Amino acid sequence: MIVTTELSKQFQWSGNTINALNGISFEVRAGEVFGLLGPNGAGKTTTLKIIMGLLRPDRGHAEVGGMRTGPDSSAVRANIGMVSTNDGIYPWLTVREMLLYFADLYSVPLDVARERLSSLVDKLQLSRFLEQRCSTLSTGQKQRVILARGLMHDPPVMLLDEPTRGLDVVGSQTVFEFIAHLKEVGKAVLLSTHRLDEAERVCDRFGLLHRGNLMYAGSLAEIRSATGEKHLTEMFLSMMRSNEQRSQENASCSPA
Repeated sequence: MIVTTELSKQFQWSGNTINALNGISFEVRAGEVFGLLGPNGAGKTTTLKIIMGLLRPDRGHAEVGGMRTGPDSSAVRANIGMVSTNDGIYPWLTVREMLLYFADLYSVPLDVARERLSSLVDKLQLSRFLEQRCSTLSTGQKQRVILARGLMHDPPVMLLDEPTRGLDVVGSQTVFEFIAHLKEVGKAVLLSTHRLDEAERVCDRFGLLHRGNLMYAGSLAEIRSATGEKHLTEMFLSMMRSNEQRSQENASCSPA
């Protein structure tokens, strides 16, 4: 459902060139949770923005459901649900009003939207605050609303950008259950996070991203075999050290 091919992206900052992505390629299949993992600044959000069509890559391309993404790819975005802790919600609308409003933005018929809302209210336990204005919600309640919003148009692809940031144990557990539900109903899920312990818990395959380089993509068993390490955090640190060493060696070999 999601395919990225040789994605490369540079940014100019204070006269310096920043290589945000260096030719990364991976795919996410239907019914699979793929973890795009890396520290802050690794290139995770840049990748998500290119998949959404909000950024144009310098080289390479991304596809969703066989359609290439780009600035005018509204048909592609209709097939994507986006969940991010940075997403705002409309403070003066009630939860019900906001979710039905987003369904309308995607041209979901009202009767279908109401049926879908009822299902999500049960799934995410929204009934207690469904008629509250969004400005009155707690952090955990807002996150549940954001999760529901991403599914109001029933997209086949879900992008989750650091979905547990700022949440307590109970809020994080809600996100884990939500991800399990997405997998159960056959969604292709791309989870972007620096929380390797959480990713190890919910993901089927992983892409380890460091300084714009996709160092490895595969299952836990495959990465374990490649690194000789047991846990995902140890695997990532091992690959990160190797990447740093290669960068230093390339720098030392460059002409003065």
